Amino acid sequence: VPADPLWPRVAKLLLLLFLLLLQLCAPRASPQPHGCPAACICTSDLLSCSRKMLQQVPQALPPTTTTLDLSHNTLTQLHDHWLAALPHLEALHISHNQIRDLSPRAFHNASFLRHLDMSSNYLHTVKRHYFEALVSLEELLLYHNHITQVDENAFAKLSGLRKVYLSWNKLTTFPFHAVQGLGIYNLRTLDLSSNSLSSIPVEVLEALPENIGNGLYLHNNPIMCSCQLYLMLQSWNQKGFSSVKDFFEEHTCKVSDNAPRSLVKFLEHSHMFENCSAGAEDAPLPHLEVMVGQPILLTCNTSNTSLPHAATTYMWITPHHEPIKHPGNSNLSLEVYGNGSLRIAVAKPWLSGVYVGLAMNSPYNFSRMCEFNVTVLYPKPAGETFSTGLTTLLGCIVSLVLVIIYLYLTPCRCLGCCKKPAPLSPPQECSAQSSILSTTPPATDGPNRKASANKHVVFLEPIRETQNGKIRLALGEDFPDPKHPKVLQLKSDSESISSVFSDTPIVS
Repeated sequence: VPADPLWPRVAKLLLLLFLLLLQLCAPRASPQPHGCPAACICTSDLLSCSRKMLQQVPQALPPTTTTLDLSHNTLTQLHDHWLAALPHLEALHISHNQIRDLSPRAFHNASFLRHLDMSSNYLHTVKRHYFEALVSLEELLLYHNHITQVDENAFAKLSGLRKVYLSWNKLTTFPFHAVQGLGIYNLRTLDLSSNSLSSIPVEVLEALPENIGNGLYLHNNPIMCSCQLYLMLQSWNQKGFSSVKDFFEEHTCKVSDNAPRSLVKFLEHSHMFENCSAGAEDAPLPHLEVMVGQPILLTCNTSNTSLPHAATTYMWITPHHEPIKHPGNSNLSLEVYGNGSLRIAVAKPWLSGVYVGLAMNSPYNFSRMCEFNVTVLYPKPAGETFSTGLTTLLGCIVSLVLVIIYLYLTPCRCLGCCKKPAPLSPPQECSAQSSILSTTPPATDGPNRKASANKHVVFLEPIRETQNGKIRLALGEDFPDPKHPKVLQLKSDSESISSVFSDTPIVS
C-alpha cells in the first residue's frame, strides 16, 4: 500500500496540539501582587514579613495593606513617614524587635491605625510625640519593654483608646492623675501589673469611674502596705472588678522599705488588716427593688456637684462597667435625661447591680453624684401564702413531736392490759417482759405457740437497779418462781442486752 503523504503532517499537528495542552494545563506559580517585597507574603490586604531577619523596613509596600506584620525581626528604628504608602493601615505588629526610640514623625500618615503592638522591644520611655498622631488608636501593647517613665501627656490626644498594656516593665511611678485623659468614655483596660510601683495615690484611684477601675490592673507590684490601699481593693473586689477578682492572690504590698523582699499577699491574708476600718464614704448604698418588666428612674441631687451647671454633662456607669451618656445606649433601654436622671425602660434580671452617676464638664474634670444598688425581682406566685422557711420549720416541729411520741408513749402504759393472765395461758403480748417485736405477726394464739426467733427491738420497763453496769429487769411479779423457764429465758435476754449496751470492753 503506498504511503499516504499527508500522514507526517497530521502526526506533527497532533504533537503540536498535545504540547499546547500540556502547557495550558501545567500549574503556574501565582504572581506576587504589585509592589510586594520579595521576602514577604502578600494577599489582598495582608502583608506578612515576620521572622525574615529584616534589619530595616522594606521599601516597596502594597498600598492596599490593612494589616502589616513585622514581628520577630531585628529592626532598630522606624523612619519618619514610613507609613505614608499605607493609607488604609489598621493593624501594625512590630513586636520582638530591637527598637529603642521613635522619631518624632514615625507614625504620621497613619490616622486610621487602630491596633499597635510594640511589645518585647527596648523602649525606655513613652514620650508625648510617640503616638499623638494615632488619633484612631484603640489598642496599644507596650508590655515587656524597659520602660521606666511615661509622660503625663503621652495619651492625652487618644480619646478613643480602649486598652493599654504596660505590664512587665520597670515603672516606678505613673501619672495616675492623667488617667482620665486616656478616654473616660472608652477606656476598658490599663494594665500596670508586674512593674516596680512603690506607691499609688489611692484618693485619685477611688475617684475614678467604675469602667476604669474595673480594668486597672495593679497586681505584682511592691506597693507600700496601707489601710487605704487595702480598703480600696477590697471594695473593688466586692463590686466584682475583674482587676482584683481575677488576680486576687497576686496582689502584694511591701511591709517595709528596709526589707525590699518583705512582700505580703494582703488580700489573701486579710487578718493582718483587721484593724483597718471603713470610712464614712463606705456607708451602705441606697437600695432600690423593682419587679421584672417595670420601669425605674434613678435621680441624683445635682446640687451636690461642684461643677458649673451650665457646662455640665452627665454620665452613668452600669453594673457591667459600661458608660452611658445622653441620650442613652443604642436601643434606648437605658436613657440619660438632661437633668442627669437615668431611666431603665424595662427592668431585666441582668440589669441588677450598682449604678454610679457622674457629672462632668470635660474628660479631665468630673465628680461623683450618687450611687444606687438596684435589684430586679421576680413576682411571687398568686397562691403562695406561706414562705418556704416557715413551711420547713413547721415540718421539722411536727416530725420532732412524732418522734417524741414514738419514743416515750409506748403501748404498755395502759393498766388493764398488763394484769396477770390465767394460769394456763402464756404471758400477754402487751407485757413489757414479753413485748418482743417480730417481723412476722403470730398467726394464732395458743398455749403451744413459741415466740418468733426474728427479734429486733425490746421495750423495757423502768430499771429497778443496776449492778456492775448491767441492766437488770424488774422480774418477780409475774414469775414468782425464779427457776421458771420463762424467767431463765428473760434473764438470759437481759444479760445479753446489758452486754451490748455496756461500756466495758469484751475480752475473749
